[in-house]
Amino acid sequence: QVQLVESGGGLVQPGGSLRLSCAASGSIFAPYYMGWYRQAPGKQRELVARFTSGGSTNYADFVKGRITISRDSAKNTVYLQMNRLKPEDTAVYYCNAWVIGANANYWGQGTQVTVSS
Repeated sequence: QVQLVESGGGLVQPGGSLRLSCAASGSIFAPYYMGWYRQAPGKQRELVARFTSGGSTNYADFVKGRITISRDSAKNTVYLQMNRLKPEDTAVYYCNAWVIGANANYWGQGTQVTVSS
């Protein structure tokens, strides 16, 4: 069973930065996608950034160079570095792993990010 545990959320002022972490445990067999989604109140969950099964990255248009996804394979951890945060970035951020071969989709419990002065 795959478990994803996020950390690093919190309250930050506009223009500030946060780094989210997602630690994966269990067996995740390639090929798979892994990345971050977010859900703001009253809105649908949306992709922020992810690694594809081929190792490339996908970013949402609203990222616009402010957000970078990275990973440490030795630690089975994926990171989301968010800079120049805006109030509209306020949301619960979820880590996701989609194991293509098993057609299995895993989610973390989410971490709250609030951007406010």
